[in-house]
Amino acid sequence: MGAVVALSDLVEARRVWRGRAEPIPAGDQPTGVAGLDAVLPTAGWPDASITEVLMPQDGVGELRLVLPTLARLTQGNRPVVVVGPPYVPFAQGWRQRGLRLGQVHFVRAADADVLWVAEQCLRSGACAAVLLWPKQADDRALRRLQVAAADGQALGFVFRDRRHLANPSPAPLRLEVAVQPGPAVWVRKCRGGNPPAQPVPFPDTVH
Repeated sequence: MGAVVALSDLVEARRVWRGRAEPIPAGDQPTGVAGLDAVLPTAGWPDASITEVLMPQDGVGELRLVLPTLARLTQGNRPVVVVGPPYVPFAQGWRQRGLRLGQVHFVRAADADVLWVAEQCLRSGACAAVLLWPKQADDRALRRLQVAAADGQALGFVFRDRRHLANPSPAPLRLEVAVQPGPAVWVRKCRGGNPPAQPVPFPDTVH
């Protein structure tokens, strides 16, 4: 039987190869939420990808996460499309947050058409970001959105009920908006790194 050799000795002697993951470079899409950028591997949204935002119900402030990004994009004259929102956004509040509303396009779509409309917008190459609230979206539907976002070099934000958190998803980034015991954002999945163990404080309230 061979002698027992400490692994540390083998590493020091360079007799064991130790792989190191390449660092993920910072992307070009900061969220504008400092606490969130600080914990994401790319220091912002994953480029040309969809992000799932999961919440207990609509209207718990989930748009606070994306308004800084939408303001930056629209100020750069880049179109944003909002597909089938569950409520009418407060235009004055968006304007106060710096959005150029002339670059924001709202699309009314039946529940059965929301995914198709969003996919076409993402794939078109004409939209900087697309927001959608699908009632039903399985893994295959989300994968089509991810491919469309990559093809069109766009950001996709998919707002869904938190009950879907238990289901697998091809989205590179999944966030959960929590309201108890206080408003916070949990990073549940992030491509290129491990989700942080603590939530991120929620951004300021949109008035």
